[in-house]
Amino acid sequence: MPTDFTSLDQSFSNQINIKGESYLYFGGTAYLGIPQNQEFLELYIDGIKKYGLNNGTSRSNNIQLGIYNDAETVAAARFKSEDALITSSGYLAAQLTVKTLSQHGKVVYAPATHPALWLQNQESDTRSFSDWAKNTLQLINTSEEKNWVIISNSMNNLFPEIYDFSFLSQVDPKKQLTLIVDDSHGIGVNNFGSSAFDLLPQQKNIDRVVVASMAKGLGVDAGLVLASKEIIQELKNTNEFNGASPSAAAGAYAFMHAESIYKKEWEKLQQNISFLVDKLDSRWKFATHFPAFLIHDPEIDQKLLKHNILISSFPYPTKNSPPINRIVLSSWHQKADLNQLINAINS
Repeated sequence: MPTDFTSLDQSFSNQINIKGESYLYFGGTAYLGIPQNQEFLELYIDGIKKYGLNNGTSRSNNIQLGIYNDAETVAAARFKSEDALITSSGYLAAQLTVKTLSQHGKVVYAPATHPALWLQNQESDTRSFSDWAKNTLQLINTSEEKNWVIISNSMNNLFPEIYDFSFLSQVDPKKQLTLIVDDSHGIGVNNFGSSAFDLLPQQKNIDRVVVASMAKGLGVDAGLVLASKEIIQELKNTNEFNGASPSAAAGAYAFMHAESIYKKEWEKLQQNISFLVDKLDSRWKFATHFPAFLIHDPEIDQKLLKHNILISSFPYPTKNSPPINRIVLSSWHQKADLNQLINAINS
């Protein structure tokens, strides 16, 4: 009887143990291995001892913890934005942002934008990002509309591609753009462990906004918005922000004090990526410095399972679609893990 991997009762790591069998695990989004990082766990425990398990009061309460403002200041400085806002989840950060800022102009969605940023159900867009960019540039420059809101992911983590927004520098300077970019999979991983914020076009007619889940590379159950002080204040004045409970203060505390941990784990991850890149053949597709490796082989997951190796494999975009098969690396992987993976691929 096939092993069921859908009801695990253990934390994810480089290995998963089920019924006496040990499996190497190359999936998930814990790119920097934070859920199993002992130094980070100790910081989180220190935060629990200091602030307790959770905080059920809203940010508009007359009695508040100061750590959220402190963590936002740290996040803004670390990710090179003017200001920042932290919420209880990436989904809330995205919905708060798009619902508020979509009022700034005519909304345009890029292909494959994450559903967390949808105002309503989006029709499927099968264009490449580059084709969409060309069409969008022409649309904006030839339209009588003056104000635009562009919503996109910073990258496609499934079919690994990091998006280039430099085409927006060709937009008519008389047009005003609000650019909202979801960097959930890139923050802490891409751009040398920073964020997409300082990679976005910096010009007077573009308001840059980055939203992100902190639960992936950063390992904290919270959401983040990076933007100008003006936009962050606009978001903080909303009922959604003021009525919602914040994330656990312990997570904010750990995030604030973990900069050296993130840097160390990022370096380990890059070493793992470089090692695997040198061993894989041209069938594998990947984005430079990002730890996901795609192959168009519908049976690769079962081939590797025979070697007790689990990879990311699920149908997309519908449940009846062919599976997307990817190897996803983390800093928690050891060289022995990678060698075992390579040997299994080549066998």
